[in-house]
Order: sequence, then structure tokens, then C-alpha cells
Amino acid sequence: MATVCGFVEKIKYRNEDNGYTVLSLEAEGEEYTLVGSFHYISEGEMVEAVGAMTEHPVYGEQMTVESYEIKSPEDTAAMERYLGSGAIKGIGAALAARIIRRFKADTFRVLEEEPERLSEIKGISEKMAMSISQQVEEKKEMRQAMMFLQNYGITMNLAVKIYQEYGPRLYGVLKENPYQMADDIPGVGFKMADEIARKVGIFTDSDFRIKCGVLYTLLQAAGNGHTYLPEDELLNHASELLKVEKQSIEKHLMDMQLDKRLVIRETEGRRTVYSSQYYYMELNVAKMLHDLNVKGTMAEEEIRSRLLKLQKETEMELDEKQAQAVVEAVNSGLLIITGGPGTGKTTTINTIIRFFEREEMEILLAAPTGRAAKRMTEATGYEARTIHRLLELTGVPGDERSAHMHFDRNEENPLDADAVIIDETSMVDIHLMQSLLKAVNPGTRLILVGDVNQLPSVGPGNVLRDMIDSGSFNVVMLTKIFRQAIQSDIVVNAHKINAGEEVPLGKKSNDFLFIKREEPNAIINAMITLVQDKLPGYVNAKTYDIQILTPMRKGAIGVERLNSILQEYLNPPSEEKAEKELSGVTYRVGDKVMQIKNNYNIEWVVQNKYGIPVDKGTGIYNGDIGVIREINGFAELVTVEFDEGKAVDYSFKQLEELELAYAITIHKSQGSEYPAVVIPVFSGPRMLMTRNLIYTAVTRAKSCVCLVGMPEVFHEMAGNEMEQRRYSGLKERILEISLLD
Repeated sequence: MATVCGFVEKIKYRNEDNGYTVLSLEAEGEEYTLVGSFHYISEGEMVEAVGAMTEHPVYGEQMTVESYEIKSPEDTAAMERYLGSGAIKGIGAALAARIIRRFKADTFRVLEEEPERLSEIKGISEKMAMSISQQVEEKKEMRQAMMFLQNYGITMNLAVKIYQEYGPRLYGVLKENPYQMADDIPGVGFKMADEIARKVGIFTDSDFRIKCGVLYTLLQAAGNGHTYLPEDELLNHASELLKVEKQSIEKHLMDMQLDKRLVIRETEGRRTVYSSQYYYMELNVAKMLHDLNVKGTMAEEEIRSRLLKLQKETEMELDEKQAQAVVEAVNSGLLIITGGPGTGKTTTINTIIRFFEREEMEILLAAPTGRAAKRMTEATGYEARTIHRLLELTGVPGDERSAHMHFDRNEENPLDADAVIIDETSMVDIHLMQSLLKAVNPGTRLILVGDVNQLPSVGPGNVLRDMIDSGSFNVVMLTKIFRQAIQSDIVVNAHKINAGEEVPLGKKSNDFLFIKREEPNAIINAMITLVQDKLPGYVNAKTYDIQILTPMRKGAIGVERLNSILQEYLNPPSEEKAEKELSGVTYRVGDKVMQIKNNYNIEWVVQNKYGIPVDKGTGIYNGDIGVIREINGFAELVTVEFDEGKAVDYSFKQLEELELAYAITIHKSQGSEYPAVVIPVFSGPRMLMTRNLIYTAVTRAKSCVCLVGMPEVFHEMAGNEMEQRRYSGLKERILEISLLD
């Protein structure tokens, strides 16, 4: 390790999001290039830095900084240099020289203790003197706060966020209730606040700690899809987390309900506990659904007469269920159309669109993901957007909290349409449904289309199933498999899986293949051969477009192990390909990657072949898949190209939002369709290996499904009707609202 002390001559590059900085430092007549994470540093400041000297292949010798300290200027030359550097707004080199000539070595004491004396100098008013003093004091306070926070093991990045949130109040917050940070600061969860609290000396049975732990337990449950927890489960989980007796937690629940942080209800004969946010979200969704659910006035005979005429002109053939769906779409404020693959959902949607067109109605189409919206566009010939784009989402600049995202379309600025059609509704969670309903005025028809037998949404809630199970809305279930679809073993076998019927794995098929393998490595080798050699030509697609779908993240055929192996075969290391290793994962130019969390604010740009931007926007969403096009080690940026040529720059610290996507979990494939899917079939936890999981995986394939593994495991999955219990109360809220009518 080396130590250098000198003046910041020039800041060459700075990433304002994470503080990564490249600067030149003048120390004892020598110039050094320093790289590292610096916050609130300005040109002209005096810095003592400790780090390792390295040789960059392009930029030469530089110091990678491990730690640094900003020093107060100690002699008049250093003071003049600092004041004249631009670090203090309103002072340039000439004015700095006059200040130093007047106050000499006493300058900084005057700035801090007698700032009004600055007005003795020509060119400085009393107002300006106070502004200069205030800036000096703020910088001093910030440095003191940074040192104080770092004593508790808080990183520089987090320390800056804490200081920005609380300012001088941070000392009180840390010593009285550090758990408040979990509510106020993005990136601080219960566990981080708990660690800080331990270092500060907060007791294990502190009221603040227990209440924060209860909310954290409910937040974790929401991450697993639940909008509430039964009281006994909440107490068990919270007790395990907090390492305190259940009685110590139970006594706080009523207080938290009085504080409006929890809602406690009776559901199915037992007490259930909601965080207030999710209870009122479900209640609000139920009320808005009820308000949309109005009956139309057109006579059914008239609708059927017009439909018959439309069918003759377009040569569309509909069965009775599909015709009923069109009638209900015309005469219902809210309609649900559900059915499996090959049951004519697309034909039904297309007929409804044509019917509405003839009535000169304004129609909007949307789906939860970019891939699902693209499929909807291809199937209907009409532009479909993601629900986020339909609602015109805009993020608050620089705010990472999804709670602060903003849809421009809402109750005050509703969608301008006579009908809104949403596909793949099984993927819509309670958050997104609430945002959608806010933007749909009563009088606008809302048609929700989806396959209720697929996996529920990744986010909390079980919206489509709860709506259907409530019995409160018009639901048309399409069950007939149409002639063309019967020729596809993918469709036929998907329905057999769903019905619990035997699937003949030994049958010769063009689009549903089962390759027997017993051992994980043999399964992986067969999958590599399929993806790399056999399938691209067979389905007329690129290797990149063929997707491996696996039930689990961990284990012998889990996502993490598969991606590590597949990367070596499908995108091996090369001198021509830059790469970056982070947390045990290597990201390489050419890698297939997936966004694993919604980022509403990240910017994307589409360029033409000449490199000229032709489109731009914000937002990359959970499940979006792209390819790494460039890794810039100097700027610490990774450029990923997503569908439709959207290029996004990620800082190295944002790489935690991406993971390799040669293999993805079946959950992450929802709403997508691939030319071919390859599914490893190997033993795993029974709660994961379920019928609706294998059904969802099989229905993701357009032209070919290849299952590789053990037939007995496949049959066990197809026979396992157990679904992971999802605690969701929307059905109850809908029934409560209906009773008020």
C-alpha cells in the first residue's frame, strides 16, 4: 500500500450515482491518477489517500484508492488554492487571493467563527459572506458525519445516503431508533439497521426493533407472493428472526394496529395480519373492480346479429364459448377470458377488436412484459404496449425506491379509450392491478385475458384467480382445443398435464421430445448439444433464442450451476472479449443476461446503424433479456442491448440487477414465448416440482419442447397438484364490497 497527500488538480470522470471518480492529484510536484469511490470531493481539496499502485494497460500508472481523508488546508498557500478552486461557490482565484491577503493564516477561523468580517473585502456583500460561511460549515459537518458513521462500519455510499436524508439529525436517529432508516432510506433493510443498532447498543427486545422486525417479516412474505400472513405464522417467523419469545412480539401487534401500521382480520376462522399498505391496496382494487363491473344496454340478439355479419366478412369461425365472450365484451364493463393453449383466446381477442372497431371505439392493448406485449402485437396486428408504458410510467430522477415511481395515467388523467384489453393477466400482481385500475374510468370496458392454470404473479397477490373465485364478475372459460392446435403435441400434452392425464413420453413427436438421462452431468451435456447444435436449425432460430427453463435456482440443475457451465460452452473466454467478475459471477461481452428487478429510472437508447439515437426512454423490467455488447473497465460501465435494440449502460455496482440467462427459472419465463424450450427434469423439493410449474414451462414453447432427464420425475410433477399456498385476501375484499351493494 502507498500513501499520497496532495491537492485535487482535476476531476476527470465522475459517476454521480455511485461516487466512482477518476481524478488527478498533485503531491510534492508529482501528478498522480487516483481511481475509487469519492463522495463530496471538489477540485482544490487536500486529500490523503491510501491505495495500491497499478498499471492500467491504456491509462498507465494509477492508484486504486482503498481509503482517503479530506484534510483541512494548513498553510496560506493551501488555503488560497482550496478557496480559489471552485469548491466554494462565488469565490474565484482572484477573490481567494484577496481573502488570504486580508486574513492570512486566520482565514479558516474567520470563515467559521466571524464570517461577517468577509464583507470587509471589496466585492463581498454581507449576504455573500454568509453564503460562503454556510458552505464551509456544511462541508465540515458532512466530513464529521462521514467519520462518525464509518465508526459504526457504515460504508461511504450508505453514509452519504444517511447524511442526505437526515443532515445533522442523523446522530439522534442513530442513537435513538436506527430502525427508522429501514423506512426512510433505499438500500437499508431491517438486517442492516439491526446490525447498526447492535453496534450503537440498542437492546434486543427494544420496542423499535420488534416493530421493525414484524414489518420486515411481512415484507419478506410479500417477496414470496403473500399479501398477509396468518398470525401464528407471522409470530413464528418474526420470533426466529428477532431471537425473542413470541409473547414479546404478540403484545406489540395491537399497538401497531392502533398506529395504522398493521391491519388484523379474521380470515377463514383465524386471525390474519396485513401490513396496512397491502390491506388497503386489496380493498382499493376490490372497490375499483366493483365500480367497473357495470352491465351494458345493447340487446344480445343485436350483438349476435352484428357478430354473424362480421364472421361472414372476415371468415372467422367461433364456437359458442367464443361468441359468448364477444357478447359479454360488448355488454360488460369488466370481463375475464381464460383458457389454456389452443383454445382460441387470440381468435376471440381479434374478433372483439374487429367488433369494437366497427363501432368506432378506441381500443388499447397491453401485457405485463415486453415479450408478452410483442406477442400480442404479432397476434392481433395492433400495437400492444407493456402496462407500464400504457400507464406512462416516469421515475423520480435519482430515486431508486419503486414506491416513488409515478404513472402519469391515473384517476386524474385516465386512459382515453372505450376498451382496454390486457393479456397474460395471471402475471399481474396487486401493485400493478391497482395502478391499472386507477387509470380506467367506469364506462371504459376492461377485458382481462389469461390462463389461470399458469403460475401466479412473481409479485404479491393472486389477482386473476381471486377475481374468478369470487364469482362476482363475468368469466368466460374457453375449453375446446381447436383443429389446428390438436396437431401440436405441445398443446395436447399441456392440456393432459393440466387435467392430470397420462402424457405418453415414448410417443414419436415432431414438437414434444423426451430424452432420457439419469445423471445431472449427462442431462447438462444433452442440453448443451440441443441448444448449440440440434435445435437452432430445427426451429430456424439462433442459439440465443432457445431457452433452458429449470424449476430451481440451486442444486445440480439449478440456474446458478447451469449458467456457469453453459457460459463456458456458449460464450467461452477470449482475448477479444472484455469481462468483469463480481460476487463470484463473470460477466463477459456476448453473454445472455436478464434483468432481475424492476428499474423504472434506468435510461435506454436505440441507435440506427450509423450510431445516431432514434428513440430513448426509461425503464427496464424484471425478466427482460439482453446481450452484453461492451464492458468499459475505465468508466466502469457495462452496455447491454435488450429487445428492439434498447441499449442500457450499467455501472459495475448495478450489475447486481443482472444475472446470466442461458438458463432461467420457469417462474421468470412467464409471459414469454420461445421458438424452443429445453427443460431439465431431475428430482427436487416436492413443493417446487408441481403440475402448474411444468405446465407453465411446456406452454412457453412455440415450435418445440425438449425435456431431458428422468421420466418418473416428470410424471411425479404432472401428478403433483400441490401449489405453494399463497396468502391473498382479494377474493374476501371483493365479496365484502359486493355485500355493501
